[in-house]
Amino acid sequence: MDAQVRSEEKFSKLSIAYEGKEEGTIVCSTIDAITAKYSIQPESYICNISDDKNVVVVEYQDDIDRVAGTIFEEIIKTLKIEVTK
Repeated sequence: MDAQVRSEEKFSKLSIAYEGKEEGTIVCSTIDAITAKYSIQPESYICNISDDKNVVVVEYQDDIDRVAGTIFEEIIKTLKIEVTK
């Protein structure tokens, strides 16, 4: 699994690439559980990259209070995705 975050003024997007059905279930259930705790709700969708690889995208628009960053950090930490700089 790996993740990428993109952020602009009121827009934030988290993309998480995963492989296989098992990882997909873990990623999607984690995202659902964490985003459900917050009043601001994202748009999300899954893109197929290849037979076994997919990317789930979580987008927040009109994120005036910039809550998305906190949510993304919690998702990445829960999924134990290593952050590289």
